[in-house]
Amino acid sequence: MDRSDISHRRSLRLKDYDYSQVGAYFVTIFTFQHRKLFGEIHDNEMQLNALGQIASAQWLQLQTRFSNLELGEWIIMPNHIHGIVVISDKGEASLEKSPLSPNPLAKDASPLRPSGTTPGSVGAIIQNYKSITSRKISAHSEKLKGQIWQRNYYEHIIRNQRELQAITDYIQTNPQNWEKDTEYKT
Repeated sequence: MDRSDISHRRSLRLKDYDYSQVGAYFVTIFTFQHRKLFGEIHDNEMQLNALGQIASAQWLQLQTRFSNLELGEWIIMPNHIHGIVVISDKGEASLEKSPLSPNPLAKDASPLRPSGTTPGSVGAIIQNYKSITSRKISAHSEKLKGQIWQRNYYEHIIRNQRELQAITDYIQTNPQNWEKDTEYKT
């Protein structure tokens, strides 16, 4: 079979950026087909259902699975999760200690491995989260066996304290802005 004909999915990641390096990252993960699985917004607050509680508990568990990870502000929404993840050296994650460098695309950034997910990277963290929540949600709801999450995820490298504060504010006000959100569908 000639593999040159196979189209490859476009990566959302920055080319040659090492997503396992120390830093703060804003991630967004959507459910498959943007299904509202995790609850509803009532009076500008997110009300988690049983599946949302599973997603929430597993997000918190990430810190026990990755010693170099600290969770910043985060929220489970009806069809997605927003969160700030901070990767540090030697398990010393801290938003206060995070380098939030003005130029995280240093010329000596390590390239990604040619195959597989780099251990301890943002990709590994999200892969772990999606895998475990998918299994737990599928076990909880027979009709949801199969794909829970959208294939990819979105991330943004947080470059400074101003960005960190703006993203934190965005996450905190996300439920109040739900009906204005382009992902909100009635």
